[in-house]
Amino acid sequence: MFDTSAETAPLALQGVTLTLPSAAGPVEILKGVDLTVGPGERVAVVGPSGSGKSSLIAVAAGLERPTSGTVRLFGQDMGPLSEDGRAKLRRGRVSLVFQSFHLLPNMTAEENVSAPLEIARRADATAMARQWLDRVGLSSRLTHYPHQLSGGEQQRVALARALSVQPKLLFADEPTGNLDGPNAGAVADLMFDLVAQTTAALVLVTHDPALAARADRTVTMGSGKVVG
Repeated sequence: MFDTSAETAPLALQGVTLTLPSAAGPVEILKGVDLTVGPGERVAVVGPSGSGKSSLIAVAAGLERPTSGTVRLFGQDMGPLSEDGRAKLRRGRVSLVFQSFHLLPNMTAEENVSAPLEIARRADATAMARQWLDRVGLSSRLTHYPHQLSGGEQQRVALARALSVQPKLLFADEPTGNLDGPNAGAVADLMFDLVAQTTAALVLVTHDPALAARADRTVTMGSGKVVG
């Protein structure tokens, strides 16, 4: 049973709204979202395009400030924190994986994975990067640049980079969305296997019902609200 009380949870959103400007006037993206994710819990967020799933991730990770409501990360209210303060709170404890990989194009696979470890001042950054690339089946691709890797290989590098810092919370926004069927399945298997080997909680945005079914719980978004 997961402890999902706001005080102990890695993530707790209460009454969160997000309104963004547009040429046609303000647009309500999130409308009073409540969500708590317990330690080690795997939560899938599903819903149609435009329902607010990716915006929920952005607000929950502190990449976007909510218009109102409270976002607590590891019990800390992010509202009063500066951008630097939010980054410091995430560092070493929160990782993100996106649909479009977001690898640094001028860095090799090894350098992409070691970068966050070096930021965390890990003396064994290179050794850890090689270990994680081996865990995702890419020990023969250490010196390859992103453009020399397939989409599936790039997402494996992104997973290795995200998990190498041993986060307590992993956000994955459509991590298989840019991959074909076999590659999507392989990356999904790898992600769930690696998360299961750690203590990380997982918040997974996906359109894939089969992928969502592998989570401990599914949250359905609709028109900016949690509807199920």
